[in-house]
Amino acid sequence: MGRRPTEVANRAPLNAERTLQVALAIADNEGLEAATMRRLARELGVEAASLYHHVNGKNQILDGLVEAVAAEIERPMPSTDWRTAISERAVNTRAVLRRHPWAVSLMASRTSPGPATLGLLETGIRCFREDGFSVLQAAHAISVVDSYVHGFVLQEVNLPFRNESELAAMTGAIMETFPAAEFPYLFEMTVEHVLKPGYDYGDEFHSGLKVVLDGVAASLVAP
Repeated sequence: MGRRPTEVANRAPLNAERTLQVALAIADNEGLEAATMRRLARELGVEAASLYHHVNGKNQILDGLVEAVAAEIERPMPSTDWRTAISERAVNTRAVLRRHPWAVSLMASRTSPGPATLGLLETGIRCFREDGFSVLQAAHAISVVDSYVHGFVLQEVNLPFRNESELAAMTGAIMETFPAAEFPYLFEMTVEHVLKPGYDYGDEFHSGLKVVLDGVAASLVAP
């Protein structure tokens, strides 16, 4: 996890940037719901009313958190190879969202994006447009890629197990409850793939991304 909120809050002076740093630390350590205005004020050592001299309210905090996360995502270098660039962007996005698991749901809900958020989207669109995609093709491509990345992370950070032993215990309990004859293919996959030593759901990301990008590539030559 990141630094404790108190470690960040002890830095002076009090301003919007410092407030966002504390909010980010709280969200990373305890979840977004813990980053209330009252909690921020307490961590910063001020009265809640005083905090409004530096930020307009909770919406500014939420927008700022989205910007902070977007700014962490490293952009791919300019390239004429859209597939390499988009793959790098996807991998970098996933890595940052895993560090801030509360952010994946928040990012899609804000209506006042800042330059970092817009820049991330601009970069993705540019990768397609500068390598021959039409405006419509680029729109379809960036939508499916970002939906895949964000959807995968949303599922990944909410999995009900943390390691192989917890996964084995959970699947074992499920398999004891239901007869294999009712779900033969699910049980087959569980036994022959999921319960194999070294299984990590996160490894599915790269194979899934390949399928998505293969589909994007195929759309370029579709009649």
